[in-house]
Amino acid sequence: MSTVPTLSVMIVDDEAPARARLRDLLADVAAEVPNALIAEAANGRLAVEALKEMAPDVMLVDIRMPEMDGIELARHVARLDKPPSVVFVTAYDSYAVQAFEINAIDYLLKPVRAQRLAAALQKARQSRPAPSQVLAELQKGARTHLSCHERGRLLLIPAVDILYLKADLKYVTARTAAREYLLDESLTHLEQEYSQRFIRLHRSVLVARDAIAGFEKSAGEDAETQWQALLRGVPDKLPVSRRQWALVKSYARQVR
Repeated sequence: MSTVPTLSVMIVDDEAPARARLRDLLADVAAEVPNALIAEAANGRLAVEALKEMAPDVMLVDIRMPEMDGIELARHVARLDKPPSVVFVTAYDSYAVQAFEINAIDYLLKPVRAQRLAAALQKARQSRPAPSQVLAELQKGARTHLSCHERGRLLLIPAVDILYLKADLKYVTARTAAREYLLDESLTHLEQEYSQRFIRLHRSVLVARDAIAGFEKSAGEDAETQWQALLRGVPDKLPVSRRQWALVKSYARQVR
């Protein structure tokens, strides 16, 4: 006689009463859908940290949370080699719910009902992660973090810590004051997403506006480059193309 595998579950919600309700409901439906709660987290950032130590089959994820919301969390989770199924738990309005339905994204409306949770868990056994482009379209505003794989782990890089982004072949290097990270991202898409934070210096370089310490004449032989940007906190010098100089030269007057 075959047995139904037990689903391991992580709850991600910033409200303790909401987490408690989901815990109770998981226990209520355990006879119908065998499950085991293995972790809880109060926001998306803490959930990613927990994923370094465990691999749930399903994540029940609130959408509106501090530090990192549920949509952004799902975008990072989708980068895992074996991502868990994500079921959003939401009090969103009908427009957002319609967007989930159009894109076949599973969700639970608050207050969550036991039978609806059981159905979502059953569906999670066969579901695939939502396409990253769909999640990007659903998210409002820029991500708080970027992420990368390193030694089998998913690392988060706070966007506010990134000094510059530099394209190199198929990857983008994100430089913080501490170190470099390799991102599987498009520099063009990052420029669009973070247009308020970064400015383009060169066809392959974006720099954080507040990271610029000054400019100096380039001593290189690159005919496209006349100036270099000097950065705060790191010795790196970034090329400024002739085409972009007209757009960034105002910083030369503002920077002291």
